[in-house]
Amino acid sequence: MAIAKNRSAGGSRKWVTLLLLIVLVLAAAIVWFRAPITGYSSAGAAYAARVGCSCRFVAGRDLESCETDRITGMELVTLVEDTDAKSVTARFPLIASATATYREGYGCVLERWEG
Repeated sequence: MAIAKNRSAGGSRKWVTLLLLIVLVLAAAIVWFRAPITGYSSAGAAYAARVGCSCRFVAGRDLESCETDRITGMELVTLVEDTDAKSVTARFPLIASATATYREGYGCVLERWEG
């Protein structure tokens, strides 16, 4: 009976060790790939903001119809417009955001990134 209990405790220790190993590998992958993911997300947010702003304020379409023009891979990006400032902000949740503002004679320009 004592041997069966011992094996059971050893088995649960193996599962805990395996779980900790998986968590460590996932944490290392997040740290390793954080910079490329952030960079691509920032570029994607800037692209979406500028295209959304141009669609809204240069072409004169409403923002909902502009969202149908998004390219594949931009499904996570949300667009928010500020009609008073004539700007569109694009956001990747928890990763990146960018704002483009309509300037008469220049079209839509990206705002300076402060991060």
